[in-house]
Amino acid sequence: MFPNSPGLGLSPQPYSQQQCRNLLTKLPVGLPPELLNPEQLLQAHINLQKNANHSRMLVNGNVLSVPPVTSPPWSYGNHNPLSSPGFSFQNRKRRSDERNVPYDVKRQRFHSPQQNTLIHQAVPLRDDHRFSFPGSLAFPLLQTPTTQNLNGRNSSGDSWLFDHVNTTLPVAKDKLSQQILDLFQACQQQVCDLQKKDICRAELQREIQQMFPQSRLYLVGSSLNGFGSRSSDADLCLVLKDEPMNQKTEARHILGLLQKHFHNRLSYIERPQLIRAKVPIVKFRDKVSGVEFDLNVNNVVGIRNTFLLRTYAHLENRIQPLVLVVKKWASYNGINDASRGTLSSYTLVLMVLHYLQTLPEPILPSLQKNYPECFNPTMQLHLVHQAPRNIPQYFSKNETSLGDLLVGFFKYFAVEFDWKKSIISVRESKAIPRTDGLEWRNKFICVEEPFDRTTLQELFRKQKFDTIKAEFLKGWVRLRDNKDLNSVMPLRGMLKNQ
Repeated sequence: MFPNSPGLGLSPQPYSQQQCRNLLTKLPVGLPPELLNPEQLLQAHINLQKNANHSRMLVNGNVLSVPPVTSPPWSYGNHNPLSSPGFSFQNRKRRSDERNVPYDVKRQRFHSPQQNTLIHQAVPLRDDHRFSFPGSLAFPLLQTPTTQNLNGRNSSGDSWLFDHVNTTLPVAKDKLSQQILDLFQACQQQVCDLQKKDICRAELQREIQQMFPQSRLYLVGSSLNGFGSRSSDADLCLVLKDEPMNQKTEARHILGLLQKHFHNRLSYIERPQLIRAKVPIVKFRDKVSGVEFDLNVNNVVGIRNTFLLRTYAHLENRIQPLVLVVKKWASYNGINDASRGTLSSYTLVLMVLHYLQTLPEPILPSLQKNYPECFNPTMQLHLVHQAPRNIPQYFSKNETSLGDLLVGFFKYFAVEFDWKKSIISVRESKAIPRTDGLEWRNKFICVEEPFDRTTLQELFRKQKFDTIKAEFLKGWVRLRDNKDLNSVMPLRGMLKNQ
């Protein structure tokens, strides 16, 4: 735990340091140490941490008594978010009332905090009284010394993370293009939004490293790839080892441990839920920042994708506004929710990039083709964020306005793209033909994952596919005829609510 974690419940009868350590080696009769239950290890480690605060310490031969340290609820460190401008928790229910609030996520099961977690012998392993993994490495990305900001709370010391990229916005020469720019400027993620997310990431990393010392917690997804909005959730990837992890066994077990720990020990974490999806996650809300988080374990392809998309985002100044307006449109029209059988935000981003790559005069190249050394799928993780820095800005001869590009995007996927025979591939910068392999069979929408080349978007229900195509067709016709963003979404309302 970081020193001022609330809600630890310190023991009134402190053990000695040796007694605390004995908790870690006390086993049932006849049970060898190597078969120690990982949850026993976790609880023993927590006991060691909390009782150490009351243990006597020898300093230069003198006995020093260490008093317990407490902090106000809904805080990390010494900071109380209730006293900070911008954070409001008025009319909030008590935590006890929130424990059973379910997430309305279709076809996904939640792991309740009271259920027993199935123990998987492969994880975690005992090492110096804490969890560790064979082959685990230290990854320095986003892990430099912390700095103080935002009312004294800690954030990572990676100043590049918050650097504003000086990209001049395109000039709007028509009404629709201006509307797209207005929406983008009102809704795009700000540096302060990113800082809030990274502060929580840094605090959680300190907490998790008490359990998994070699672990690293990465901020990934739209928060970091340049396509986030002010209302975007945050994605976190916990990396424990530099080799693939079984998502159904190891990852799910570790997330179960973390969910219980968040629920029982961290008062600033609200409603942690384990979602058993293809890539399992723990979903929770940070009370301090008000941000919703999704935490996965060892889904490292997400880290690589984050920096691939980040490079695309800053390659040409029409890309970010176009992606943001497409995501807002899809969300408003109910086709931006992968858990309900429609399109994920990541899929929508790749669809926009693919469209811009396939124009008669392309606006985007394939970065993986042109700069293979910068996007090598085997590159060590601590180098991933550095490789794209020297890629120059791309200058296309295509000067199509934002408004016309948006109309063309809807038309392309409404009537031009062959969904039955083609796969969307940003890696190849073109539509590639489907094969007869199981990976692509019986799926109405096929989008290739740029690094591992698997199916990113799996859509099996024809009803959902028909709904998505109908929205694209409706969007194309309305924008073509009206040239007004209000014809496909309530622009005035969206601008007013920012």
